[in-house]
Amino acid sequence: MDKACLIDAADICMQFGDRQVLQHVGLQVHQGEIVTLVGPNGAGKTTLVRIVLGLLSPHSGTIARPAGLRIGYMPQKLHVEPTMPMTVKRFLALAHHASGEPITRILEEVRIGHLMNQQLQAISGGELQRVLLARALSQSPQLLVLDEPAQGVDVAGQAELYQLINEIRNRHHCGVLMISHDLHLVMATTDQVICLNHHICCHGRPEQVSVDPSYLALFGKKEAKTLAVYTHHHNHQHDINGCVIEKKNG
Repeated sequence: MDKACLIDAADICMQFGDRQVLQHVGLQVHQGEIVTLVGPNGAGKTTLVRIVLGLLSPHSGTIARPAGLRIGYMPQKLHVEPTMPMTVKRFLALAHHASGEPITRILEEVRIGHLMNQQLQAISGGELQRVLLARALSQSPQLLVLDEPAQGVDVAGQAELYQLINEIRNRHHCGVLMISHDLHLVMATTDQVICLNHHICCHGRPEQVSVDPSYLALFGKKEAKTLAVYTHHHNHQHDINGCVIEKKNG
């Protein structure tokens, strides 16, 4: 049985001034599927996500979403005003979907139930990332959109967080569209990887972790078991603006 298509973007082009940010980009996200966008800084990943969210309109191309699609969005980071008193529970209550799971249950699901009454300013960076994930879940989402969810988290913490995201996908049967900054650090549970550098350089399923000694030395055996390397080859180069430079024969 085919799973419902939650996002169907085709031939997306986006330009800011004279800078072409996205060139004929397409992607699909289906129910129960994790799709990860990877690429360098300035490659257009966040712009593409904003188009998916409906926050930006592309200059050309089409994007289709089911009517009433519930999206939970986790930003890359959040500035918390140091002088504003705000507990974790209050922060989540401000965005809580009325028909969703109770806040206490959501916090337990992301394993930070003990932080419910803590001030946002008093928790660590890794804990804040989980609070932001809980906030996205409070929307009872059919689609989770996560902008570098492991930002500022150490490698061991990243492995645990990626595994948690996989468990959430399996439990809620939601689609997940995620941005990862590091091309070589993509969790093994990703179904599709899209390498973006203003256009789609390559896409496909991630490979299983290599037993290459240099990889094991970099990540360690424990982390290597839960991470995957996505290996690809470019047949082209980019100029400083990310545009494709065609290779000349001979």
